Order: sequence, then structure tokens, then C-alpha cells
Amino acid sequence: MEVDLDRFSRRDWEEPTDADPIRFAMVGLGWWTREQAIPAVESAEYCTTTALVSSSTEKAEDVAADLEGIEATLTYDEYADGEASDAYDAAYVCTPNGFHREHVGAAADHEKAVLCEKPLEASVEDARAAVDACQEADVPLMVAYRLQTEPVARRARELIRDGAIGDVVSIVGHMSDTVLDSVDETSWRFDRDLAGGTTLNDIGVYPLNTIRFILEEDPQAVYARTESEQPAYEGTDEHGAFQLEFSEGTLASCTVSHSASLSSSLRFVGTDGELSIEGLFFPTTQKVLRVSGPGIEGEFRPEPVDQMREEFDYFANRLQRGLDPEPDGEHAMVDMRAIRAFYESAESGSRVELDL
Repeated sequence: MEVDLDRFSRRDWEEPTDADPIRFAMVGLGWWTREQAIPAVESAEYCTTTALVSSSTEKAEDVAADLEGIEATLTYDEYADGEASDAYDAAYVCTPNGFHREHVGAAADHEKAVLCEKPLEASVEDARAAVDACQEADVPLMVAYRLQTEPVARRARELIRDGAIGDVVSIVGHMSDTVLDSVDETSWRFDRDLAGGTTLNDIGVYPLNTIRFILEEDPQAVYARTESEQPAYEGTDEHGAFQLEFSEGTLASCTVSHSASLSSSLRFVGTDGELSIEGLFFPTTQKVLRVSGPGIEGEFRPEPVDQMREEFDYFANRLQRGLDPEPDGEHAMVDMRAIRAFYESAESGSRVELDL
């Protein structure tokens, strides 16, 4: 089995089109939107930013002052009321999790496609309402699992699908960072009502969803526990560990922390070999894929891509071609139910089966 290094970072989803660029309204102008999303769209091939939505007109106009092509700056209320809705085709929702439902619903009300950050909402019930709003309005909803358009993750899925390491038996994942280096304890991330949790749902969703994507299977049951040490995490989770049970006995064990060195990894062990990826979950880190199995042995260090640009271009290219983008809202609901089960398990100390 061979891996074509010259095509490692190929866009296997892409079909170029002459359609006009998809025009985005950026809903929520926090640091992630300003420093990651907007620059990604500026360098993208199939989309552009034409509207900015924030808590105040002044904030939106301040951001707009450094950009070209902005046609509208709106408050959340103006956006919800449909003002300047002819200035954009799709909404990128990047606000505190507990506000996603209302902002996704507003886009659906005005028949706009939606790219919503993960996790989809702070609760399963509000996530369900957001999905239903898009389904009832017949507008596409994609949830921003950027790893699903990351070439390294896509090549890993192909290798495992093609039997490079035999049948997967065990998976080990990890992600950690230091949130308090960039925000203080007053951040919405420490508010359970707005965030839905602090660590398991914020970064635990990365190994959870990426394992689902690469394995092409959903977990049947989970077990989790959490720990908190610093005062900022009182009443919520600072460190977490969880186990996923899949059919045929496959097990995944993952750890996450918001108070540890920047690190991410994912390892699949199969009946005939293993595949691992270092640096996978962060946008700009060097990705290293190692695989060993019958007929294949190698280490690959492809040039990193802009994960956000890939995600936005994929979403826009699908809309241009009249195709629904994936992962959709129903896909995200599996993660929402799994995250809820993590916290139930951590509180009860018991294994929780998933009703999927």
C-alpha cells in the first residue's frame, strides 16, 4: 500500500465552479472570528466576508475599518430582524455556545445557510431546536468540525478504511492547552449555562468527533470523570478523561485538559499495525502521521494547511454546487448527546449508554 505524498494535501472534496463567492455574515466578533475566521475567508477561493454582526455597532465598525468589502455592520438585534439580509448568503455563528440557538435560528428565519461553531449549543435541547429550525426552513446547517476537512485526518480515514492497520482495536487521544493564559475567570467559558461545560465539551469534542469521523462509527456507551484544581474551575471541569465504547469491542480512551502544555495526538492500534497523528487538533501545528502495517511503513510531515480556510472553502464550494455540506446538524447531535453523557457519567461514576 502506498501513500502519494505529492497528493497528500489534496482537496478530495473540491470541484471548481464559476459561481459567485458565497458572502458571509460573521456573527460574533470575538478573538477566534477576528484572528482565525476572517483571515481564513480573506485567503479563501470560494467565499468572502460582507457583513459583521456584534453586540454593538461600534465594535462591528471597528473591525470593519480594517477590512475591504464589508457592506453591513449590524447589532445582534438588527441581524435577527433581517436588516441588510441581502448583503450576505450565509452566516458563520461564533458566539458563546448558549447563544448559538438564537443566532442559528435567525439565519434560518431569513433563509440563510449556516456554519455554526462547535459544540452546537450548551444543551442537547437547545441544539435540537437549532437543528430543527434549519430543517424547517430548509436551509443547510454545517457544524464547524474543521478536522473533517483537515487533509491529514482525511488521509488517516482512507488508510484505516482500506485496511492499512487491519481492524481497529484501540484508540488513544489527547488534547490540552492553557485557557487561563488567554482569558480570565470571568470568561463565559466558565459559565455552565453559557458554555455547557468547560473542558470536556470545549476540547473533548475534538478527539470525540475526529475519532467518529476517522472510524466512521458512533460510540454506543461512555464512561468519564473530571477533576478541578484551580479556583476558576469551581463547579466545572478543568481536566477530563473519557472512554468510548464502539461496536465489535473497539475502545477509545481520551484525556483533555485546559491547564496543561499545548499538546494533541491521536493513535489507532489495529490487528495488523498502528496509525498515529501528532499535532492534529490545533490549526497551525505541524502534523505528523506515522503508519505501520502490512505493505506500508512511513512517517509523513505534510506542509500544514489553514484548517479554517479549508473548512470555509469546503462549505462555500458545496453551496455553490447546490450540495448540502457535512457534517450536518444531525451529526452534531451525536456529539451533544455524548457530551451530556460524559457529564452524567462523571457525576454518577457510572458507565452511560447512548441513545442514538
